[in-house]
Amino acid sequence: MDKHSEIQTVLDQFGIGRQNSGAHDGTAQLLTKGPEIEVYSPVDGARIATVATAANEDYEKIVHSAAAAFLQWRLWPAPKRGEVIRKFALALRTHKEMLGKLVSYEMGKSLQEGAGEVQEMIDICDFGVGLSRQLYGLTMHSERPDHRMYEQWHPLGIVSIITAFNFPVAVWSWNAVIALVTGNVTIWKPSEKTPLSAQACMHILAAVFKGAGVPAGVCNLIQGTAGTGALLAADTRISLVSATGSTGMGTAVGQVVAARLGKCLLELGGNNAIIITASANLKLALTGAVFGSVGTAGQRCTSTRRLIIHRLVYDRFVEQLINAYRQLVIGNPLDPAVHMGPLIDQGAVEIYEHALTEIEKQGGRILTPSGRLTGPGYASGCYVRPVIAQVQPDFAIVQTETFAPILYVMVYDDLQQAIDIQNGVPQGLSSAIMTDNLKEAERFLSVTGSDCGIANVNIGTSGAEIGGAFGGEKHTGGGRESGSDAWKSYMRRQTSTINYGDDLPLAQGIDFHLG
Repeated sequence: MDKHSEIQTVLDQFGIGRQNSGAHDGTAQLLTKGPEIEVYSPVDGARIATVATAANEDYEKIVHSAAAAFLQWRLWPAPKRGEVIRKFALALRTHKEMLGKLVSYEMGKSLQEGAGEVQEMIDICDFGVGLSRQLYGLTMHSERPDHRMYEQWHPLGIVSIITAFNFPVAVWSWNAVIALVTGNVTIWKPSEKTPLSAQACMHILAAVFKGAGVPAGVCNLIQGTAGTGALLAADTRISLVSATGSTGMGTAVGQVVAARLGKCLLELGGNNAIIITASANLKLALTGAVFGSVGTAGQRCTSTRRLIIHRLVYDRFVEQLINAYRQLVIGNPLDPAVHMGPLIDQGAVEIYEHALTEIEKQGGRILTPSGRLTGPGYASGCYVRPVIAQVQPDFAIVQTETFAPILYVMVYDDLQQAIDIQNGVPQGLSSAIMTDNLKEAERFLSVTGSDCGIANVNIGTSGAEIGGAFGGEKHTGGGRESGSDAWKSYMRRQTSTINYGDDLPLAQGIDFHLG
């Protein structure tokens, strides 16, 4: 079977045809009247489908449906909600190969990464099932006799999830699974660049919901553009807006949500660095740096963008790095032998080309072949060569997150200098140090070390596990998703005090007499 036949089989499996609806209430697709989006694959440039976006009336119907569903869903015991998520995980296991292939074809990441993204969905479902029996509060001792204090957590209501193209399904699942287990209902606005993967997820989830008797409107999909995201941000009926994307997008969303005193969870840009010390295991460092920089064609928020290398190993490591880049296979990501697929679209290629111009204009030196790839297999025009560039850390282009496979290398002499370079960018998502020196590792992880939300030792910046809270500081937005106690972002805390005595003593020893 050729690649196009394989993809058509996948589309048929998920009920995705040439014309697709732009709204879904968890049990059925709704007819929509909004403008159409043409969906093209960056793999071969082929048009996959036409998707109708949601019109204003569709939006209102979805929000009303979600609000009504919340009144029922919040009453389901959390373990019962967890059981629905367990069934979703089983369905994902069945569809893992098909969904992973669709993600790869629609977004352009390698087949292994596409399957890995679906595995992330399965993992967060497993986490969510356990969480459904662990939504713990605290009990505190009261200063007043015959009183008990405790805190409990309640769902917020409607959670909107705005996701980016680079992880078209996994990031939604991080949010949706935790939101659903904690008793919320959701409205998902996926990237207009990857709407079909979202529809496939809803196809799988709708079948699970129908079998479990979940009320219509608990989990919703709404296709649209930036205007739809703006509606969600401004809507006072939306209790939490979780938005993943660029810092510019997050700033705009954050301001709108803050103006209405709403809750926001932002996962934005990263400008991630690996410090490679003189004591580093260079084999480990090479693997971490190469995957971190070319995985997903450099379009991960955790992609490695900067290598800060000790002067004693700089020349040797850069030589090994250049040699490793020569061995990379760039091409159709559905081919298991390929290391790197295309960028998402022509706009991304133009951003890549602009960055290359700026590197040289600002005084940097490009160390590897660069530019677009042309010829057989590259017909979409979205394939580029991954680049290594020698720069100074204060270059303006280095301070900027470029969503492309461009890796900056720079030299350092002292660990504190390296940490200062690592921290000296506006973004604060992921960071790493490669070292066999315990003191260096601990210093990097200390309060005077990395200022990022993620700090790793002897692994790269990319590839977070769902068990830990995911997110970053500074211009990355400060949000936390996925594991640990990130579930608290999706709930409201309530402190309760119960008086089981016959008197009403007041706190702080206040004596209030009546009569």
